Amino acid sequence: MDNLRNRTDEQLVTLYAIGVNEAFNTLLERYKDRLYSYIYYTIRNTDIANDIFQETFVKAIVTIQQGRYKESGKFYAWLTRIAHNLIIDQFRLTKNENTISSDEVNLSPFDLNHLTESSRENKIIDEQNFSDICHLIDFLPENQREIVHMRIYQDLSFKEIAALKGISINTALGRMRYAILNMRRMANKQQLDPYTN
Repeated sequence: MDNLRNRTDEQLVTLYAIGVNEAFNTLLERYKDRLYSYIYYTIRNTDIANDIFQETFVKAIVTIQQGRYKESGKFYAWLTRIAHNLIIDQFRLTKNENTISSDEVNLSPFDLNHLTESSRENKIIDEQNFSDICHLIDFLPENQREIVHMRIYQDLSFKEIAALKGISINTALGRMRYAILNMRRMANKQQLDPYTN
């Protein structure tokens, strides 16, 4: 669909939302270099920048597919905002990892918050949701299942996955995107919604 290149961002988002997957590929091609440069020059770490870049597009995909995209005429600004939030999360994570000391760990035998009823209930719910997601992963096509396993269970970046599988990063991202969509479809059929918890 060469004519997709002549469409506006909003037209491409609308087409993608109704199932024209090539429309999102056009958006990806249009903004990937610019967005990656923004992320890299903020983070200054290739691996982390690649992960944030991929995560930005995964979030964009899920938001559009769920019909929650409302940023009329501002697609790139919206993408940048998603990336910016992920960058802030990364900075916070790094800061927390670097500032926690053993002095800050509460080892008091009187601190029993982790044993409260609501805490145990949340743990049971989380375990059930995780079990449901694991069950859904088993029904994915093999090429999608491999990507999900490598990303979630092996904690590999999309760059590492692409290198190991001998595919492009865009292909790895695409397979992850289709895996998410397939799991959502299966979850809806089974009246599960692991993505809302």
